[in-house]
Amino acid sequence: MGQDEKAPLLRVVNADATPEEVAAIVAVLSSLGGAAPAPRRPVRAWASPERQVRRTLPHGRGGWRSSGLPG
Repeated sequence: MGQDEKAPLLRVVNADATPEEVAAIVAVLSSLGGAAPAPRRPVRAWASPERQVRRTLPHGRGGWRSSGLPG
């Protein structure tokens, strides 16, 4: 094969296949989609692994007060 020629994507090996059967197979295979990956779902904040790690508590003057405030 030359550079301009490509291998066929589909080859019918049954000589008795009707045009309707070939069309049905082409329709099913084309509905499967391409090679594009599915989009990734965003990670929700409540499921983030960062929530399992304890944050550093503030030190210094007044640190005990701000330790109880949401960060």
